[in-house]
Amino acid sequence: MRVAVFSSHPHDETYLTLANEPTGHELVFLESRLKPHTAKLADGSDAVCAFVNDDLGAPVLEVLDRLDIHHIALRSAGFNHVDLEAAGRLGFTIARVPAYSPHAVAEHTVAIMLALNRQIHKAYTRVRDGNFALDGLLGFDLFGRTVGIVGTGKIGERVAVIMSGFGCRILACDPYPNPVCVELGVEYVDLPTLFADSDIVSLHTPLTPETHHLIDAGTLAMMKDGVMIVNTSRGALVDTVAVIEGLKTAKVGYLGLDVYEEEGDLFFENLSDRIITDDVFSRLLTFPNVIITGHQAFFTAEALTAIAETTMENLTAFETGVASGNELDLG
Repeated sequence: MRVAVFSSHPHDETYLTLANEPTGHELVFLESRLKPHTAKLADGSDAVCAFVNDDLGAPVLEVLDRLDIHHIALRSAGFNHVDLEAAGRLGFTIARVPAYSPHAVAEHTVAIMLALNRQIHKAYTRVRDGNFALDGLLGFDLFGRTVGIVGTGKIGERVAVIMSGFGCRILACDPYPNPVCVELGVEYVDLPTLFADSDIVSLHTPLTPETHHLIDAGTLAMMKDGVMIVNTSRGALVDTVAVIEGLKTAKVGYLGLDVYEEEGDLFFENLSDRIITDDVFSRLLTFPNVIITGHQAFFTAEALTAIAETTMENLTAFETGVASGNELDLG
């Protein structure tokens, strides 16, 4: 099977090539993101392999349909970038990677929490400049603090396990309580209670119409003054403009983001020689109590191996006409 791999970086080529050795698909690696004007690069392929910031809206799917390409392998768990209605109408089969390494994302989440709390980013810069003063670096003990976890799938579960190890009280909100979390002693509550009682709020829920801007001016008003908010899930869970207002008033005391609602034109690229024209993102960068990483929470060797192996399994399932079990329900 000939596969056009869009949004390809060196690590994609390394891990996908290794995972492909037993299967022997013909992988064509393309640096370009999948968009309406680049979709034609897939001409002659049997399938497309796409990443989180590739465009799988109706215009792109219609181009692929005209090229007689109807198989798409996502290198991601999320699929909010896919027009499901158009995909179903045009007869596509789309498979994702539902799980790779919950440990990777959970550990990165906790790393952001620790860095924000203990001002690691500021301390690192100070020491390199020969400044060993402690003023402005005061943190707090995590022991005894309340952590609210929104979404207790595999990643939220691992965050709960790690934070319970610090001696935190764990609250969670999820329509389907996780038995591991229940056994751990996690308290399941509604969102208003979680927001009101938590010192730290960590987001681990999919992006749906119901969760879009889950954190906005209204929900921020429910939270404690000085709350820490960490989002390693999907950018549009957070209304960035509202959070900036919260930072300005100190309602939000700490903000950690590995995702951003308008990240498509920023993340996964080296823009160090350009002016960032996104004024909202640029404003975020001015706050000393904000840490942003460029969608790297998943980025471990173990996770990349799992993503590549599952992607190859999905492609082989396409080729042989069997279900891998990872296909999206297109109605």
